Amino acid sequence: MSAIPAPIESWFQSKGWQVHPHQREMAERSDRPALLLIAPTGGGKTMAGFLPTLAELADGKHEGLHTLYISPLKALAADIRRNLQVPVDEIGLAVRIEDRTGDTPASRKKRQRADPPHILLTTPESLALLLSYEDAPRMFKGLQRVVVDEIHALAESKRGDQLMLALARLQSFCPGLRRVGLSATVEDPQGIADFLAPHPDPCDILMADPGPDPDIRMLETDEAPPWSGGGAAYAIPAVLEQVKQHKTTLIFHNTRAQAEIFFHNLWLANEDSLPIGIHHGSLDRAQREKVEQAMVRGDLRAVVCTGTLDLGIDWGDVDLIIQVGAPKNVKRLVQRIGRANHRYNAPSKALLVPANRYEVVECVAALDAVKEHDLDGDPRGPGPLDVLCQHILIAACSGPFDPDTLFHEFRRAGPYRALTRAQFDDCFTFCATGGYALQAYDRWQRLQERPDGQWQLRDPRSAALIRQNIGTIQDTDTLKVKMRGRGGAPLGEIEEGFAASLTKGDTFLIGGKIVRYEALRELVVEVSRDKGRKPTIATFMGTKFSTSTRLSHRILRLLQQNDWPDLPPHTADWLALQRDMSRLPRPSDIQIESFPHDGMEHTCIYGFAGRNAQQTLGLLLTKRMEEEGLAPLGFVATDHATLIWGLEKLRDPAPLFDLHALEQGLDTWLASNAVMKRSFKTSATIAGLIQRSYQGQRKSGQQATFSSDILYDTLLKYDPDHLLMRITKDEAMRGLIDFARLRDMIARSAGRIEHLHLDRITPLAAPLLLEIGKVPIMGEGREKLLTQETERLMADSGLANL
Repeated sequence: MSAIPAPIESWFQSKGWQVHPHQREMAERSDRPALLLIAPTGGGKTMAGFLPTLAELADGKHEGLHTLYISPLKALAADIRRNLQVPVDEIGLAVRIEDRTGDTPASRKKRQRADPPHILLTTPESLALLLSYEDAPRMFKGLQRVVVDEIHALAESKRGDQLMLALARLQSFCPGLRRVGLSATVEDPQGIADFLAPHPDPCDILMADPGPDPDIRMLETDEAPPWSGGGAAYAIPAVLEQVKQHKTTLIFHNTRAQAEIFFHNLWLANEDSLPIGIHHGSLDRAQREKVEQAMVRGDLRAVVCTGTLDLGIDWGDVDLIIQVGAPKNVKRLVQRIGRANHRYNAPSKALLVPANRYEVVECVAALDAVKEHDLDGDPRGPGPLDVLCQHILIAACSGPFDPDTLFHEFRRAGPYRALTRAQFDDCFTFCATGGYALQAYDRWQRLQERPDGQWQLRDPRSAALIRQNIGTIQDTDTLKVKMRGRGGAPLGEIEEGFAASLTKGDTFLIGGKIVRYEALRELVVEVSRDKGRKPTIATFMGTKFSTSTRLSHRILRLLQQNDWPDLPPHTADWLALQRDMSRLPRPSDIQIESFPHDGMEHTCIYGFAGRNAQQTLGLLLTKRMEEEGLAPLGFVATDHATLIWGLEKLRDPAPLFDLHALEQGLDTWLASNAVMKRSFKTSATIAGLIQRSYQGQRKSGQQATFSSDILYDTLLKYDPDHLLMRITKDEAMRGLIDFARLRDMIARSAGRIEHLHLDRITPLAAPLLLEIGKVPIMGEGREKLLTQETERLMADSGLANL
């Protein structure tokens, strides 16, 4: 299609709009096998993605499904359907548009398979489910285009890997299928293009005019930020004043618990009773939808939220974004900023609110990165094998298949273009038999070979169970929360572990309400309203982000400045005092400070490797220190440092940082550690070894954990090289442990360790002692301390000589 048809051009003119250059170019390049559009928020990306579709459907001759739109969010798919229906109706096109997600009624889903619309909007999980049915080739016959919206968000998780495998299957049904990716925030355009394209086909990249830079700065407050903590309560008056000055403000937080706390404090200070809502993933869906509808109507002045409002839905007249807490990732910050002034060539307005003194430094570094358009992001690794296992089972559900054909199909998916035959065969053997240690068990004998050489499900009835467990999103182990009484209103979910810690009368926050725990009945937490009491805070799972590698390097460079005119005086003076008393960490070495404090010896290691890696460093170093007789008692880790305390003074840290020794210690520590069991449970569920859903019933987290722990211990003992054990280690190393950043830290320093012996705690280390999440070390140091305390007590009481 080289031009936009006249009826569509006329519709734009009737609205007083002009077709943006990138929208016109998308129509002109509509014949390309793959095309990635990077355009700013409010730049009409979605219309650009659909223009070729509307042009090709304008003549009314196409029968069946023409375009498949993939969204990372169910709500976004529904929103786009509503928005797209308007021009279709006003232009007068005979085009059916429908969405299909987990919220779609079963009757409509059945009809869609028999009589698909011209345009279907769905999610990766719903697409994978559709491909598991035998009639998938018939339903997708004639499919011409796939539009993947917010592709950067999908590419960051296993949902994207699952989607690319699904597109490879669609490509086998429809060889001429064209792919389009849409995004506003891509740090590596070529990487995303390689991810999207059907290997080895190329993918064109279209960069739209980025528009004006955002108006972004740090919020000025009367009170300085505290030395530690993440609540930012000090900024409540200033935030409330900004809410009063704007139409609608989104107040983003990095975790759900922080959002609940901030909303509670904001509401207590809201003397003018401004309408303010809260929105996060642990709230009941009906409550989230109520807030969304109020935003669209313009009824709310502010919404305290998390990543649930990150992506491209236009929620109304939002004119200010406030990010509470350091953004940790510049790309995520830019995405959130784009929620304000959702119009092309209108600058977004945003304010950053650091939660503590160190986050002031991180916020300034992030502001510089935004100004320089320096987006961060970790390089994508190869496609994960647990997702590949699930897709083999999905293919088996749809009917007999040839493994050789399936292997070559999978290699067309961008994330799996380097897949080896040995890796595929490992996954195939696992799906067929469960692997060496499990092949004797009938329940894991899932595939069998037919006389014609093709393979199929051993028991066709197992297809229903596989379909119930499709997906890569792993639910946290949560319990429903409802108001007590018949027909009590659902409020949301809390973690099982948190619920188990509650006793009758305990209070906690959920959805901005203080509720009182009453009972646990049939996996439902029953609560009642409790006004005016101080709540316990629910430990909502959420994601605890680590500061990105690139942003950490920016912070290190910032610390090397002679002075800091961009920092508030209170923070600049803090850094200057650190430089006078000790020194500021440098990118070229690992800085370690040792000093006595409160009767103990302290060691602070400045690694700037991110929270997960610094936590792992604490676990490994304290283990090494225990072996060296240094009697460590505990540690605490943040994104930039690890502080260890104990009874003996560290004199030579170099042996502790031997990479080979650290890796050996990691292997020993991982073997029976809860981190590995947690990773195993996730991968085993995705790969289909463990089912969270059975005959329509969802297993509790305790049931699933019990099953996965037994399997893990069995494989560790009898088949430690099992495919899932290898997947588990890779996942743990990359995610919860982040050992790669420890390697990078040691490689960056090239063995250069600057060990400073000081006579007292330093300004940069002091806030670490106030951090929550200290890890005690139960070793010889604690026994030695107990012995010393016993001897002192005996001496003080006169019993020492008895």
